[in-house]
Amino acid sequence: MAEIAHMQTASPSTPFNRTLVVPIVLFAAFAAAPLLAAVSGAEGYVLSLLTRVMIFGIAALSLDLILGYGALVSFGHAAFLGIGGYAVGILASHGFEDALIQIPVALAASAIFALGTGAISLRTKGVYFIMITLAFGQMLFFLATSLAAYGGDDGMTLTSRSLLAGSDVLEGDLAFYVFSFLCLVGTYCLSRSIVASRFGRVLRGTRENSVRMEAVGFQPFRYQLTAYVISGMMAGLAGFLLANQAEFVSPAYMTWQRSGELIFMVVLGGLGSLHGAVIGAAAFLLLEEFLPEILHNLAFFMNDDIRYRLAENWKMVFGPLLILTVLFARGGIMGMLRRTDHG
Repeated sequence: MAEIAHMQTASPSTPFNRTLVVPIVLFAAFAAAPLLAAVSGAEGYVLSLLTRVMIFGIAALSLDLILGYGALVSFGHAAFLGIGGYAVGILASHGFEDALIQIPVALAASAIFALGTGAISLRTKGVYFIMITLAFGQMLFFLATSLAAYGGDDGMTLTSRSLLAGSDVLEGDLAFYVFSFLCLVGTYCLSRSIVASRFGRVLRGTRENSVRMEAVGFQPFRYQLTAYVISGMMAGLAGFLLANQAEFVSPAYMTWQRSGELIFMVVLGGLGSLHGAVIGAAAFLLLEEFLPEILHNLAFFMNDDIRYRLAENWKMVFGPLLILTVLFARGGIMGMLRRTDHG
């Protein structure tokens, strides 16, 4: 209670309030990026990279809603990316190319899958929940590989991006970037309102002690299932955007490795911090993009063959680097920012 009272009476200059500027700075940076990209002379590359960052930011944010606030470790969350992506590919192959049709279908399909699998998975706890979500994710992965009519293992190449109200405005990289940015902001605001609501407080209560929440009259299962469905729908939206950004969809979207990457993004950014999930996704993808070049340049004192091999096998450095960050940076990137703010 004393801590709460301190937070309520803190002045605007206190560390607690200073951390509130992080999401504002984050979204302002995304909003300003197209201007900086135009000046840099590499507009197409920068917009493509940052669009991908925002898309995975939505996916990580959706996972953080159930992992950070509900302690539900889903190892099959990438299945929803695949559902959103295949909603685009399958509908487009049958002549339904408008986003106003594809998005509702992607959201509905994701919700149905989340409702069915969540109703089963949430009756388990701990490692059993992790394994059953992994099993459902792999089940959907193998289903996608068996869809020979829609590319099977090879996936589907989209002839163009989705239309928007009959217009091909999303074909432009800048327009698609803005659309993805609006989706990210909308998803973040929705998640923030959910977390701050009575529903969010109950969800956090079930994370701490579900037995006690049930004893005071709440039904944890219903709240967790609702959160799981909402989270799946958000990830389905990310899948829709990912398919359009790459103009390709394949079963690789829903592998367990992709689910593991999403968990890493959330933990890297900081559990229970929605903007932290977006920051974690950005850090993960930017490291993945630039680490080979960084390693190549750092090894300037070695011969060219060793430098090439080091850059080629950058994942041998990337993996331990992420593990060390998670082990020693308690609370992820947001945790480090808070400690810096206090210290």
